Amino acid sequence: MEVGKLTVTLRNNSGTGAAIKLRAQGKVPGVCYGASPAGRIDPLPIIVDIKALRAALDPVRKQNTVIDLTIEGGPSPQKLHALVKEYQTHPLRREITHVDLLAIDPNKEVHASVPLEFSGKPKGAIDGGQIRIVLRAIEVRAKPAEIPVKLVVDVSPLDIGDVVHVSSITLPAGVVAVTGRDLAVVTCAKPEEEVIEVVTTATAGEAAPAAGAAPAAGAAAPAAGAKDAKAAAPAAGAKDAKAAAPAAAKKK
Repeated sequence: MEVGKLTVTLRNNSGTGAAIKLRAQGKVPGVCYGASPAGRIDPLPIIVDIKALRAALDPVRKQNTVIDLTIEGGPSPQKLHALVKEYQTHPLRREITHVDLLAIDPNKEVHASVPLEFSGKPKGAIDGGQIRIVLRAIEVRAKPAEIPVKLVVDVSPLDIGDVVHVSSITLPAGVVAVTGRDLAVVTCAKPEEEVIEVVTTATAGEAAPAAGAAPAAGAAAPAAGAKDAKAAAPAAGAKDAKAAAPAAAKKK
């Protein structure tokens, strides 16, 4: 295994069971598609050895390494140039579970994601300004050999409120930004103000009577009710006595 060279095998089986067996062997399912000097390539299901893939990638260029790819398992080995277009990982174990390889024509432009590196200390940091990174990579279009390893963004001129847009990034000759020119990449934001709620003694004292007012009102209610009950009781008793008297006289 060496940098820039990778051999894969055509895959005949699909499904979860087949994928589990492959991963137990340190391999994963994948697909190769794109275009070569000979023409467009229909998606080819392949088996990728993860260790061999990592060894084939340049430690600096990483996914943008142009790989001399050999596909075995057909009538005869097929040789292509390819880039790692995408790979999927397990959400918990973070292991690679699937790989997409993009077949390319070395003489034609391709789209690639290039990481951004931020250098310098912003001028606004003197007044407490803080760097806010919006994008850590941008999409570019270039021939495979001209894809930059990284793009450096100097943040030292930034004052509080200043923004660097994609259009401000200096690109090498032959490289064109595909990411929207007006998108913000990094900004120098003003420091966040911490808001603390202060409860004073006066505020606490004013709140106390209000809290005690509710029980006082509640206590008055039974007193009023008792007064009404006493007043109502004789009236009710008198009414019953008057009604009972004629009935007793009639009985005699």
